Amino acid sequence: MEFESYFPIWSRLTAAQQERILGGLTERRVKKGTVLHSGAGECLGLLLVKSGQLRAYILSDEGREVTVYRLFERDLCLFSASCILRGVQFDITIEAEKDTAFWVIPAELYRRLLEESAPAANYTNEIMAARFSEVMWRMEQILWKRLDMRVASFLLEESSIEGGSRLKLTHETIANHLGTHREVITRMLRYFQGEGMIRLSRGSVELLDEAGLEALRDA
Repeated sequence: MEFESYFPIWSRLTAAQQERILGGLTERRVKKGTVLHSGAGECLGLLLVKSGQLRAYILSDEGREVTVYRLFERDLCLFSASCILRGVQFDITIEAEKDTAFWVIPAELYRRLLEESAPAANYTNEIMAARFSEVMWRMEQILWKRLDMRVASFLLEESSIEGGSRLKLTHETIANHLGTHREVITRMLRYFQGEGMIRLSRGSVELLDEAGLEALRDA
């Protein structure tokens, strides 16, 4: 099974622990748009991404979304098993941004592993710290950064992820990532287009002046 090469602390577990994980592990494949986890009440288990891309976001009472982090190949999602994290209550939704394959480690199995294995506990704490730092960074962006800077940053981030300047993005998608309204994003993108930084077409955004977007992001 490929799982062993994806789980960073595999070699530091005992043979019995490895056997238990392999015995309880399941592999799943989902299509783009599938919601895998919704709210703190669910306890799906830990997700380890084999391929594809997942998005974790929070949802306001008014139905507005804000992306807090994304998961790529070899990333582990803890908040889908928040029931094993003492004192952590975090209502988060996890959705597949692309067709995705991943493994699910059952929550109870991982809870037992944390009790037995110092390497597993340390690894989990490191991931927790990194995720909360990412969440705090996102919140700081929302609170203190102008929207034009956040949009520029998002477009550059997408370009880096996709490896190209032509992005298949709707205005609604960008609004959902940034926690604002589609109409606001439309006005901002039209402004960017007027400045010659991007070209808009139906369902896509093409970056024409990445240096200009970088200057705006870093202003």
